[in-house]
Amino acid sequence: MITLNPYLNFPGTTEEAFNFYKSVIGGEIVMTMRFSDMPDDQTPENEKHKICHMSLQLPNGTMLMATDTLESLGQKLTPGNNFYLSLGVQSTADADRIFAAFADGGKVEMPMENMFWGDYFGIVADKFGTQWMISYNSGQAQ
Repeated sequence: MITLNPYLNFPGTTEEAFNFYKSVIGGEIVMTMRFSDMPDDQTPENEKHKICHMSLQLPNGTMLMATDTLESLGQKLTPGNNFYLSLGVQSTADADRIFAAFADGGKVEMPMENMFWGDYFGIVADKFGTQWMISYNSGQAQ
């Protein structure tokens, strides 16, 4: 079986982002590892509480994972448009609810609408800069 486990990088906002995603999509945070939990931790004292690895298991079993990228450790995050997370949902109501939550403080690229290929579909970047494609297809199991 092939699974897709998106891995996201945040500029120190992983925990806030995942708590937000959990409130919108559901699921359970199954792992939270802070930099202070790492052996031989070299993280500056004021960043030890930042997230080294976090996993959110979604209701369908998919795992969403992320880390805080820290410039103090030589990491550089450049938010960009090189990825989208495609979220298949169970109904138009779910699509509208999730899309509206992500659009609050975010930026709508394409509003939710019925598309020529049969999906109810929209694209939105949330307040953390993560780009989402929300899709519902009544003829397909999600």
